[in-house]
Amino acid sequence: MVPANQPRSSSQPPIEPTRPSSSRGSKRVIYAAIFSNLAIAICKYIAAAITGSSAMWAEAIHSTVDTGNELLLLLGMKRSLRPADALHPYGHGKALYFYSLLVAVYIFGVGGGLTIYEGVSRLLHPEPNPSVAWDYAVLAVAAAFELYSWKVSYRELLARKDPNESAWDEIIGSKDPTVFTVFLEDSAGLVGAFVAFLGIFLGQVFHNPYLDPIASILIGVLLAAVAFLLGRESGALLVGERTNRARIRRVKEIIASDSRVEQVGTVLTMQLAPDQVLLTANIQFRRPLDITQLEASIDRIKAALRKQDPALQQIFIEADHLPQNGDASLNKERDRGTEAA
Repeated sequence: MVPANQPRSSSQPPIEPTRPSSSRGSKRVIYAAIFSNLAIAICKYIAAAITGSSAMWAEAIHSTVDTGNELLLLLGMKRSLRPADALHPYGHGKALYFYSLLVAVYIFGVGGGLTIYEGVSRLLHPEPNPSVAWDYAVLAVAAAFELYSWKVSYRELLARKDPNESAWDEIIGSKDPTVFTVFLEDSAGLVGAFVAFLGIFLGQVFHNPYLDPIASILIGVLLAAVAFLLGRESGALLVGERTNRARIRRVKEIIASDSRVEQVGTVLTMQLAPDQVLLTANIQFRRPLDITQLEASIDRIKAALRKQDPALQQIFIEADHLPQNGDASLNKERDRGTEAA
């Protein structure tokens, strides 16, 4: 055990600083998705109007919903950046989580609901599709735009991913809904375009008008599944989810590295925004320790935490071992207070 009056060994490996999320990267992902989805939606509506394909109508609705989703995420990002006030002392960071939850509801209700309704309607009253060339051309263009947006979101996802985790771990553990929402939307867009192609192609090959609307229904089910996943992740963040395990581990390492710390107790965190974390820590300090030394130790630990991880903006430390009545330093403080009274 290292004595309280001696610093920790210099041979201890340095603690790697935490890199906070980049709002600039999030906006780049959203702008790329808006550009792609808007262009795709226009092309799909033109093709759907010409061919009457149920799967193409489903894909047009899909791209329109995705465009609206990105606009909602931009609004959420803007609202989340408002400064703290008397009514919201911890800021407005959770506004982003609220709007991402709205995105999930929007995808489920408008995207999934309308798409399934369109498919069921065409399934009850099937019609042949005589102009499949338009469908193929638009689906090819749509796939190219979707792939571009998907690559942008995937690169951003990889940039934030822990080296020891998979992309899926980053999706379900990410605290920034803008990136994983756009990535899942783009992934669903690529899968949806492929399903639409299969429905149109197989319907033409087998002269079966039911396969096209069945593809539309499958696209609706896909959107509903994506909406459920987004709603679950966004809802957990809105209610109050802890930060990732890697950050908690680094917090404990930073606190334990202070020469006055005997033991690190309970560490609780809550994600206030992608770049904002609330931290409370119970720390057992080494004795002897007077009030001045205790305050200095707490200030030093807070400064070290904020230096290593700027996302830790709200830090509350509870000292487990406070000076007792027998401590000379505390008696001096009491005498000073009595004289002042």
